[in-house]
Amino acid sequence: MRDYTGRTNAFNVIARVPAIYARNLAFWSLTCYKKRVISPDEFRHTLSHFASGVTVITVCDKDGRPTGLTASAFTSVSLDPPLILVCVDHKSQSYPALVAGKQFAVNVLCHEQEGVSRRFATTKIENKFEGVPFTLSPMGLPLLDNALAHLECATVNVHLEGDHSIFVGRVESARTGGGLPLVYYRGRYDRLSGTTP
Repeated sequence: MRDYTGRTNAFNVIARVPAIYARNLAFWSLTCYKKRVISPDEFRHTLSHFASGVTVITVCDKDGRPTGLTASAFTSVSLDPPLILVCVDHKSQSYPALVAGKQFAVNVLCHEQEGVSRRFATTKIENKFEGVPFTLSPMGLPLLDNALAHLECATVNVHLEGDHSIFVGRVESARTGGGLPLVYYRGRYDRLSGTTP
């Protein structure tokens, strides 16, 4: 068994003690790279070429107040069991409530909800739900009125990666509405052309 103990960067081999002391491990930064290979601006610009739908992730804090954030980093993970994930910035106002809670909702926005998306994307508004119609579900989650779809999820895993955390949710309830989705592409909101069946 190998153990990182003793002086900084010391490497000792021991026979029986399966212990690794975190205080002696050297982590230079929270990144998987030894050196930066792409700037944050270049990375953001490149990813902006991937068109995505827009969601608002909602939850209630420990005092029962609704809170939420806009997220385009959302995707399905598994059909059986039904799992989704969403990536949340650690600086988000809603991050503490998401970490402390055991459930959250995903509201897929329709093309008429650009204003809702902008409101939940800003950090300058303390009560983002003010003036935004919503309903509390039987699970106690705030669901935005007129959203294209709602998914209510139980949090099954949280993975810390870089400056974001990945929340994996098991879908407990799902419902859909009609209309066209709100689309985000190259830093701008857009809509699909044509009609949907």
